[in-house]
Amino acid sequence: MRRYWLPADSLQGDQVTIDGDAFHHIFVVCRRQQGHHFEVLLPNGQALLVEVEELTKKKAFAKVLEKRQMPYLKEPHIHLALSLPKFSTLEKVIEKSVELGVHSLHLFHSDYSFMKAKPEDLKKKTSRWQKIVIGACQQSGRGQAMQLTEIRPLGVLLEEFQSQENAQGLLAYEGPSTLGVRQALASGPKERGSVWLFVGGEGGFSEADIKLFSNYDLLPVSLGDQVLRVETACVTLLGILKYELGHFEGG
Repeated sequence: MRRYWLPADSLQGDQVTIDGDAFHHIFVVCRRQQGHHFEVLLPNGQALLVEVEELTKKKAFAKVLEKRQMPYLKEPHIHLALSLPKFSTLEKVIEKSVELGVHSLHLFHSDYSFMKAKPEDLKKKTSRWQKIVIGACQQSGRGQAMQLTEIRPLGVLLEEFQSQENAQGLLAYEGPSTLGVRQALASGPKERGSVWLFVGGEGGFSEADIKLFSNYDLLPVSLGDQVLRVETACVTLLGILKYELGHFEGG
């Protein structure tokens, strides 16, 4: 069954109001009609089976038939920290990160980032990225939206990482490293609160970046012999992380 993401204030009692972008997507693009049944997802992780009772030119009203709680993201949560790449690459990473259950995507500026624009100059892009998050949530049936944080300097983000309780950090490293993801995870805290994966953009990391990482006890993990594209490295490492953390297991 198709699912559609709605803002939290869409639900009032046992009635759902659909307008704005969601209305356009559901009733113009997907051609839903009065009397149709489908599920809507709310930011609190609830999935509501609704029936469209009234349809106007710009707004629809639907009755809630059933409620259920979508599965929560498994712990420890995975945080992806990515040096700002080309925007076309970033959009692919955002979509796949949502599908792979990443809790938060943290974008940062490093020496070889694609663009060192200020956050206020990226408002239009940020709005588009949020729409990609919502679209991927709908497609994958995810009940909790992935958080997209504001773009920050690498040093600021590393300070945030260090402030997290029992967080383990991994650095995707193109240079020589004898550690794979499994070995790196094995050396982490027993009561692991979260795992942060730091990945460079198209240019990788500079020597200054690597020196900065070394001050925060990040473990470099090998990407193998091949040089991977940014999106390939992210998907590959996230998949390995989920497997090693047991996130693919049922229950």
